[in-house]
Amino acid sequence: MNSLTKENYLKALFHLANDENEISVKDLSDHLGIRMPSVNSMMKKFSAEAWVIYESYKPIILTEKGRRKAALIVRKHRLTEMFLVEKMQFGWEEVHEIAEEIEHIQSPKFFDKIDEILNYPKTDPHGSPIPDKEGNIIENHYFKLSECKMGDTVEFVALSYSSEDFLKFLNNKKLSLGTYITILEEEAFDGSKKVAYDKGEENLSQFVLEKILVRK
Repeated sequence: MNSLTKENYLKALFHLANDENEISVKDLSDHLGIRMPSVNSMMKKFSAEAWVIYESYKPIILTEKGRRKAALIVRKHRLTEMFLVEKMQFGWEEVHEIAEEIEHIQSPKFFDKIDEILNYPKTDPHGSPIPDKEGNIIENHYFKLSECKMGDTVEFVALSYSSEDFLKFLNNKKLSLGTYITILEEEAFDGSKKVAYDKGEENLSQFVLEKILVRK
């Protein structure tokens, strides 16, 4: 089983799993751009490793062993992204593809050293939690900017969506993690909101508001 392919499958399972750790074969196929017969074949191999529970025509269930294995790959990716931003001065919109390559390095010492140099960060540049060395992950219970009411002031702390185009859009609006945002107006028709922050005022669409995670 190719190591890189295996790790990409595990990471996809990690990101797609619902609260019951279930993933549909179709969702996994669509996410990876791989035909369903190939996905089914790989899940049979994963089942033999006890990473998933797999039965034909039923959702895949990611086991605790599989989840921890996947979380360690996510850890490498998010640590790499943080290193690229904090120590190499990359923009948060530039780091994903580089981290996709580096995450497959099979050297725990390498990533432990990155962790140490960064002083053991808890989140990546996009506010996503970094799993620890045992694959444990502390999920932060933030809420969407779209859920805020007029007059609320909140802190922008994470993203639920971090495509390069979206991050460039936020750069253009000078919206970054740590920014305090106040809701000035709400538009009932389309769910957009007028907001104020230290760089000025903006009208943000429902799409944008859904992707920005905040805390009071």
